[in-house]
Amino acid sequence: MTGPGAPSARRAAQAIDAVRHGWPVRLGGGPQLLPVETASAPAVKAPTLLLSAGRAVTLKLANQKEAADPRQPVLIRGAEPFDLASARSVADPARDLLDPLRGPFRAMPLDWPDEAVAALELARRAGVLPAFLVAPEPGDEPVCASLADLDAWSDPQRLLIATRARLPLARAAEAELLVFRKPDDLREHAALIVGRQSADTVPLVRLHSECLTGDVFGSLKCDCGPQLDHALDRMAAEADEGRWGILLYLRQEGRGIGLVNKLRAYRLQDQGFDTVDANERLGLPDESRDFATAAAMLRLMEVRAVRLLTNNPAKVAALTEAGITVEERVPHQTGSNAHNLRYLRTKRDRAGHLLG
Repeated sequence: MTGPGAPSARRAAQAIDAVRHGWPVRLGGGPQLLPVETASAPAVKAPTLLLSAGRAVTLKLANQKEAADPRQPVLIRGAEPFDLASARSVADPARDLLDPLRGPFRAMPLDWPDEAVAALELARRAGVLPAFLVAPEPGDEPVCASLADLDAWSDPQRLLIATRARLPLARAAEAELLVFRKPDDLREHAALIVGRQSADTVPLVRLHSECLTGDVFGSLKCDCGPQLDHALDRMAAEADEGRWGILLYLRQEGRGIGLVNKLRAYRLQDQGFDTVDANERLGLPDESRDFATAAAMLRLMEVRAVRLLTNNPAKVAALTEAGITVEERVPHQTGSNAHNLRYLRTKRDRAGHLLG
């Protein structure tokens, strides 16, 4: 692997892989951490457990926190050392109704806050619950990375066009698919050009984040499938009139929390929580998508100005900040059903989407 940031990004990729496999990690000057969800060491124990601020609120520990920032992770100690079974009971909100009486727990001073924040971000990128046993014993040799390593791994400037090919569609015979990748990231993003690319017209562009349940299975819990279909229909109409469109398909399932955690959030929604509260109860952000990568994809395609098909002002702001001119925001309404009405209202009322 070559290029700026390559060894650093490689270390970050190894740390993400370690969390997925349940291996210990150490970030910067912080202690050794063992991911609670994926580790398989039944004899291991630790005196403290690192959790997100969202879980601290659920466990009624937020008022114990000494940190000024309520979003900071929380380090807790129990009456007995945590093993993996007891730690999972605390970390997994799916067990809240099964095992409601926990503790007593005490929030401890956290003198490595930057490393703690990075650890929970590492868990999000790995698609696992944001919880770690801290300084577990016995402890294996950890995979080490720095905070700068994580930044290097995230750098959208390392994105490359891996390949491209003509892809005739039922909607539009003239279409081309481009696939993008970064050297240390297993995810492959795609851009579908509908119509013939031309510097003479500004393309209609849609940023669409992967949604297996909606895009493939036709889930009624969200509006992702209809939005994808509607975007392709609009772009096909553009192509029929001599213009063109680009659908950027971004591999960031569940607004960036991954498929497993998205389904965990669905279970919490079935208990009555809206989509924002469900993510917070999991200890995960309600929005962690990477729109800088979308801007990098457009730059690699030599696209500097777009008409953006979206209801989300955050997408307009993100592309603008990244140097892409948004000449027009094109509304993207697709209707509702009995299963996703609350979801759409939450997007409007709590996430600022421009919906009627």
